[in-house]
Amino acid sequence: MSLLIDALLEGDQARSVAEVAKLREAGAGIERIVVAGIGKAMEQLDGKCTIDQYNLLEIMLAGRAVMSVMKELFPKGELSGIPSRGTVIVCSLEGDVHDLGKNILKMVLTGKGYRVIDCGKDCPLDKLIDTADKEHAHSICISGLITTVIPQVKRTRDLAAKRGLGQIKILAGGAALKQATAEYLNVDYVAETAFDGARYLESAV
Repeated sequence: MSLLIDALLEGDQARSVAEVAKLREAGAGIERIVVAGIGKAMEQLDGKCTIDQYNLLEIMLAGRAVMSVMKELFPKGELSGIPSRGTVIVCSLEGDVHDLGKNILKMVLTGKGYRVIDCGKDCPLDKLIDTADKEHAHSICISGLITTVIPQVKRTRDLAAKRGLGQIKILAGGAALKQATAEYLNVDYVAETAFDGARYLESAV
């Protein structure tokens, strides 16, 4: 398992997939690979990502390797056969066409065992709420790089409540949103990083 962890942390997609194939041939189950392989790699990457050492390129490369492995393990996109921590919706709201932060968050949450539904960038608020309702999500994570989406973020909780989703957790993050407080944005939590947001979900949901 250590060879898989090393390959993931180095961002080597081909070697990561090859190591998974070897583990499967040796009899390792999918759950063990996700928990002891991907999960441990995420923990180590999280530990390295302090404010002073946050290496965006390293995270992106590792993220791509993780997603390659997840596609290999779950070709149909469903994490069947292993316990899920529940469903999380991620998006960048309408008017914001940036998706780097969202994609990093998606990678981190997937690696930690969540079922992640990606509503994409430039996502209308109604579509976000519809998806959260349809997919029975316990959390919504909004990434925002521009301040013009703040009014939409502030409306999210009220729209969710009108749909009977008052209990859903709402997280915000990204360059524009993390400058504001959770109270101002009308959300449960403002994450400094993708890992920070994941830790909040692990403790709160």
